[in-house]
Order: sequence, then structure tokens, then C-alpha cells
Amino acid sequence: MLDALLAADGAVLLWMQNVLRCAVLDPILSCYTKLGDMGLLWLALSLLLILYRPTRRAGLLSLAAIVLGAICTNVVLKHLFARTRPWLAVPGLVPLVYEGDPNSFPSGHTCAAFSAAGAWRYLLLRRWVKVLVLALAALMGFSRLYVGVHYPSDVLAGAAVGLFSAWASHRLEPYVRDRPADRASKH
Repeated sequence: MLDALLAADGAVLLWMQNVLRCAVLDPILSCYTKLGDMGLLWLALSLLLILYRPTRRAGLLSLAAIVLGAICTNVVLKHLFARTRPWLAVPGLVPLVYEGDPNSFPSGHTCAAFSAAGAWRYLLLRRWVKVLVLALAALMGFSRLYVGVHYPSDVLAGAAVGLFSAWASHRLEPYVRDRPADRASKH
């Protein structure tokens, strides 16, 4: 069963390389995927939200979700699973960008994108913004496949961890916001 999943993962990447890659999309998706290095795009957007009072909570929540997601993916799961990058295991696959981390599962870029988008989904009011940030997160996951540095299962797991991190941060936020010391000072 696992062997079939791994074979399907590799086949999807080879299909993307042979059918979808083109001179127009290669530089665009390579650049977009690099914007996600170390979660920089999502961290920068979160910091911008913090600067504007009406969106401050959304920015803080997304920062918490990104940190939680990074701990789960980059500190725990990548080392626990130690799955090698696809270009090292799929004959004929050529990556478009360089990744220094040899571990592939789960996708940290995708996790950061879905951590932020998931957090913003809870607090930002405009529906079109919610749709846009989820589309940008999905595009980040797609870009990781397109450039050949992650398997589809890596991206799906990264999205799941990111959404879980957003949910957990959202659920914990009232406890952090209304700390016992804050309640005592109100009386």
C-alpha cells in the first residue's frame, strides 16, 4: 500500500514536469515558492496585519499558528519521517529550485501558508479575502510540486498540519488573551 502511494507520488511529479512545466510558468512559480522560504511571505503579511489595529488579532493569531506549524513540521515531523526529497528518489525528476534541507515530509512551505490562511479565516471579515488567502496557500502547495521539491503527500500533510495549527491557535487564543493576571487587574 505504501509502495503504491510512493509510486503514485513520483508519477504525479514526473507528469507535472513533462506536461505542465513551461517557459512562462517556471520563473513565476520558482519565484513564488522562494517567497515561502522560512515562511517569510506569511510572516511579512502577518506583521503587516499587526500594524493595523482592526486586523491586529488576525496578525497575532497567524504568527502563533505559523510558529506552531513550524515546530510540528520542521522540528518534529521532518526528522521523525526523514523522507528524502523527490529528485533524490524519482529517476528523471529535475528540481527547478535548490532545497538545502534533505527531508521532504511534510512541506514546511505549505504548512506556513495554510497556518496563516487558516488563522486569517477565523478573524478577517471579508469573504473575498478569505478565499484569496486560501487560494494563495493552495498556490504555495502547488508551487512546491511544480518545482519538484515535494511529493503530493508532503503538500497534503503540510496543509493539514497548517490548518490544525491555525485551529489550535484559534482555540487557545481566548486563554492567552484573558490570562488570570488580566482578570485580577480588572477587579
